Amino acid sequence: MVQYSTSRLDASFAALSDATRRGVLEQLGRSDASITELADRFHMTLTGMKKHVGVLEQAGLVTTEKVGRVRTCRLGRRRLEEEAAWIEGHHRLWDARFDALDQVVEDLKRKEEDR
Repeated sequence: MVQYSTSRLDASFAALSDATRRGVLEQLGRSDASITELADRFHMTLTGMKKHVGVLEQAGLVTTEKVGRVRTCRLGRRRLEEEAAWIEGHHRLWDARFDALDQVVEDLKRKEEDR
């Protein structure tokens, strides 16, 4: 089985668990933006947006660069391949379990019909 960095997965999923942070990633996928622009777009304070961006930055999903008084955010270089592989592995596991459950239900239906 593929080995995953638990702390990296934890950081990624924690970052992605918040709707605002997912929205920030979507926005940055379209174009780079300053913290001020992101705060305005999401109707929040600069302090609140800085915290969200900090979580994304710790997970490696966003990078920031300060030029003068403006901190510009852009998508990080790290992609979500490990996270996607983890999800896919669990998707296959659940598919197998549901397939087995479907078989049990079909067997019970046949037994009921044979009565």
